[in-house]
Amino acid sequence: MARQLDAATREALVERVRFYRDLGLTEFYRRPVDAAMLAAEADEAQSVAAEAEVEPAVSQSNVFEEEPAISARKSIAAPPEIAAAVPAMDRAAALQMIRDEIGDCTRCALHKGRNKIVFADGDPNARLMFVGEGPGADEDAQGLPFVGRAGQLLNNMIAAMGLTREQVYIANVVKCRPPGNRTPEPDEANTCTPFLFRQIDVVRPQVLVALGATAATYLLGHRQPLAGLRGRVHPFRGMQLIVTYHPAFLLRDPRQKKEAWADLQIAMKELGLKKPASGS
Repeated sequence: MARQLDAATREALVERVRFYRDLGLTEFYRRPVDAAMLAAEADEAQSVAAEAEVEPAVSQSNVFEEEPAISARKSIAAPPEIAAAVPAMDRAAALQMIRDEIGDCTRCALHKGRNKIVFADGDPNARLMFVGEGPGADEDAQGLPFVGRAGQLLNNMIAAMGLTREQVYIANVVKCRPPGNRTPEPDEANTCTPFLFRQIDVVRPQVLVALGATAATYLLGHRQPLAGLRGRVHPFRGMQLIVTYHPAFLLRDPRQKKEAWADLQIAMKELGLKKPASGS
C-alpha cells in the first residue's frame, strides 16, 4: 500500500520534479514522469496552500528585474585585502567571531525595520558558496538565508548538482531585510560587505556563485549587465566566481531555469562534480 505523504512533503516533491523538468532532466527518474499526474499534484498542493492561507508570493527579497536599481552616481566600496587563511578546524569559530563583532548591528538604516540579523547558513568548510542579495520576510523571521519559496528553489538547484544544503555555505550581501524587499542602497551594501568578504575569506570555497546582479555587483566591485557576466568563470580572491540568476527571478521567469542550470554546470565542472545520469 502506498504511503500517504503530508501536504508539505508532497508540495516539496512536486516542486522538485517541476524544477528537474524545467531543466530538461526528464530522464533523471527511473519511472517516467506523468505530466497529467504532475499537474494534478501541483493543483492539489496549491489548494492545500490556499486552505492553510499560505502566502503565495515570493518572500525572499531580490524580486527585481534582471538588473538592480543601483544608482550609477553612488560608488561601490573596494573589496578589502584578502585575509590570512584560517585552518579548517578553526573556521566555525572564526565565523562566530565575525557574527559576534556584528552584534546587534545599527551601522546602517536597515536595522530600524529588521526582526533578526541573517548571518549565514551551511558548512564552514564548504567547497561551494552561494551569495544572494538580502533577507526576505521568512528569512527575517527565522534568521536564516533562503528559507522562503526562493530558498526552496535554491535547495532544488543544489540537489540537482548532487549536493545537499548542508554541504554548501549560503550568505547575502546585506544581513538585514530592506524595507519592502527593495534592492539595498549602496551605503547599506557597502556597510555590510566587509563582513561578507571576511566570511568568504574564512570559508575559502573553491567556487563562489553570485545569485543575481546585486550580488555580482558588490562581489566584483563594478556594474555590468548580468548577460555579460554569466557563462564564464571569474577569478576572485584565489577562487572561481560564477554568476547566475537569483532564484526569485527564476520564480518570476521559469524560462530562464535552463540558463541557470547551464551556469551551475560550469560550477560543477570546476568542482569536479558529475552531471546527473540520464535514463534508468
